[in-house]
Amino acid sequence: MNTDLTGAVWKKSSYSGDNSQCVEVAHNLPGIVPVRDSKAPEGPVLVFSPASFSAFVHAIRETRQSS
Repeated sequence: MNTDLTGAVWKKSSYSGDNSQCVEVAHNLPGIVPVRDSKAPEGPVLVFSPASFSAFVHAIRETRQSS
């Protein structure tokens, strides 16, 4: 599947800090949430449904809180 991401507005994760392991997410495209590595902006992009991305973020937060 080829998804047009030309209108994506990318935002770096607030958890990225100053290290080189940065993730960027675009929340402005209807029906999808694309995620990419900020070190390789022309590289591959993972595309999630909004529900799947929300579940992923929730699971990460739960894991961080129980650590």
